[in-house]
Amino acid sequence: MSMTITTPVPVLSDDERAAILEAVRDFAQTELAPHALEWDEAKTFPADTLHRAGELGLGGIYVREDVGGTGLSRSDAVAIFEELAAGDPSIAAYVSIHNMVAWMIDTYGSDVQRREWLPVLASMQGFGSYCLTEPGAGSDAAAITTSAIRDGDDYVLTGVKQFISGAGSASVYIVMARTGEPGARGVTAFLVPAETAGLSFGANEKKMGWNAQPTRQVILDEVRVPATSMLGSEGQGFKIAMSALDGGRINIAACSLGGAQWALDRAVRYVQERFTFGEALAEKQAVVFTLADMATELRAARALVRDAAGALDAKAPDASMQCAMAKRFATDAGFRVANEALQLHGGYGYLHEYGIEKVVRDLRVHQILEGTNEIMRVIIGRQLLGA
Repeated sequence: MSMTITTPVPVLSDDERAAILEAVRDFAQTELAPHALEWDEAKTFPADTLHRAGELGLGGIYVREDVGGTGLSRSDAVAIFEELAAGDPSIAAYVSIHNMVAWMIDTYGSDVQRREWLPVLASMQGFGSYCLTEPGAGSDAAAITTSAIRDGDDYVLTGVKQFISGAGSASVYIVMARTGEPGARGVTAFLVPAETAGLSFGANEKKMGWNAQPTRQVILDEVRVPATSMLGSEGQGFKIAMSALDGGRINIAACSLGGAQWALDRAVRYVQERFTFGEALAEKQAVVFTLADMATELRAARALVRDAAGALDAKAPDASMQCAMAKRFATDAGFRVANEALQLHGGYGYLHEYGIEKVVRDLRVHQILEGTNEIMRVIIGRQLLGA
């Protein structure tokens, strides 16, 4: 039997939270940051590093502890993702997506599904992928055409999913497919293991950023899965997908904060070391004002993200709107701050070895995925108008 589980939000002491964040910060700075440029250039997906992240409990941050999860709150999670992104935004973002998949199984899965998949996902011995977007259905996600046709005790899935992070490397794919009428009410979620016959993948996409994680089409050619692979109930898939995105949005917002804060810190250091026209760049009022605005934007964005995470933990009625606000503001601010950091570095900021241009490339997509920032405005506006 599948059901939606509600669990109390854990409360950590200040010392416990500080210890967790210190461990994550150390992991990001020793395991991610030294390799980020190399992974980006070689388009390497560092599975072994992610296995070690799983040993720290980063594969199931807000998954329940009975199946190996860490059982933390959303408020704790956004702080963790910010620290990870300071090491490498691309890897932090994939860990966010992986956690979204694990949370969906933990929240909507049957006991059998939870015990089959979550120990593997929480330890990051296996990876998860979220399959909603299609070549012809992006922002209009309810228009998906991938079909799931009942055949005895099975469903047969046929269709193509687009821009799927982790595709080809994941152990399990949560696939949204149409089992009924057009629109949101006809969508159902299925768990599809990687080894299922008829499942294949497109070429790794050549992308502007996020090069350390694979992005491919997921191709379902009459993929047969048992009815017990359904996640939740028939027709519940769109609701499941959207509920997962609330958390995904604040996580990706936190990743923008981490990457942008790293870029700001580098800019602050650089303008004190770089001399032009007989004085340090830091002596120029225009530079000082730019840094002040960058820091102010990030602090405001961080406050929105933390508020939205608290609202999600508290199951506040406006939590989805707050998540949309945080995602829109923080991803826009994060990209602007990273881009300004590049500008302050001048020509050096454009060089790969300095790392700034990589962060700019990585953060740009945050304004598009998990719902474009234009769609975030639609969500906010509709709630304000009661639509």
